[in-house]
Amino acid sequence: MTRFLRLIYVLTGLMLISTAAFVGTVQAETPFPTINEPSDESKKCIHPEDEMRRNHMKYILHERDETMHEGIRDEPESLANCINCHVEPDSSGEIAGIDSSEHFCNACHQYAAVQIDCFQCHADRPQKYIQRDTHSSSLRQQLQQTLAASEVTDKGANQ
Repeated sequence: MTRFLRLIYVLTGLMLISTAAFVGTVQAETPFPTINEPSDESKKCIHPEDEMRRNHMKYILHERDETMHEGIRDEPESLANCINCHVEPDSSGEIAGIDSSEHFCNACHQYAAVQIDCFQCHADRPQKYIQRDTHSSSLRQQLQQTLAASEVTDKGANQ
């Protein structure tokens, strides 16, 4: 009976060791997301990379609170500063939008299975690359035009 138990213990130990070796191999092959570094090497991130990976959301939330509640808009941890530095055109001149896996924010958020909702309001590309029509009207003018058009539609429906 002791021989049988000893054999069971040895086989169980071998299975555990082989399983641990396999799991270690699988973990070693897990690719981490790549982060686009700024092309201008004189630009350094405001915090070390490992700290930014761990705490960037705290910085962004802090910036959001100060901006929205206190009107402070010149903090280095702003989302716009991150985008302006890390999002650049590729070799063909195209800039990845947030829907692309090539976007700076998207790589890590897909890796961590975290939804990005910042860009429902914020630009996902640096302001200098966003093409704007020089003849576009102000937001107030656009609102007035929309309201005037709806009033004409309402008058036509009432007649």
